[in-house]
Amino acid sequence: MEKKVPELITVEAARDSHRWVAITALLLAIGVILHTISPNVGGVTPNWTIAMYSITTNLTHPGLLRALGTGFVAGLTIVPSSKSAFPLGNIASEIAGSLTACLLVKAFVSLHLGKFRLAPLIIGFFATLVSGSVFTNILCVVLGLPFSTWLKVMLPVVLVVAVLNALITQALYKPVEKVFHTTGGGDHE
Repeated sequence: MEKKVPELITVEAARDSHRWVAITALLLAIGVILHTISPNVGGVTPNWTIAMYSITTNLTHPGLLRALGTGFVAGLTIVPSSKSAFPLGNIASEIAGSLTACLLVKAFVSLHLGKFRLAPLIIGFFATLVSGSVFTNILCVVLGLPFSTWLKVMLPVVLVVAVLNALITQALYKPVEKVFHTTGGGDHE
């Protein structure tokens, strides 16, 4: 009795479905470095980390769990370089910012505005606004500061940083998008 040899089949190599991890890790690392070396000018420092995860979120369209993970990692990585009185507040604030970026990307896509030219600007602004608001609220609670301090001192700084981050996110988005797509990275969750 002759044994039948199974026919060999060829299977195409799977597209790299984890390229989003590499681009996210690379941009978060760049964000942490820039966050560490950026000087504080008049109480204002751009939050490069938020700009970077806003870019990757806009490029890769992660689900909420990925966005949660990205925010958590972003928060953890900037704790050592934080210039604030309560660095651990960065964890909660970056999770909030990353989830905001994710929800905004999903909203743009659902409204068929995924290719909207100013989406990075809007995403960078609101991710920073939410993250900064969460962070400064935590800081007020931890330090026992009155609400008026948050409203009159901290919120204006958050708004300035949000505008800076919006401009940074918009300026860097196209160059990063070009690199991402020329290396075959158009994978979305």
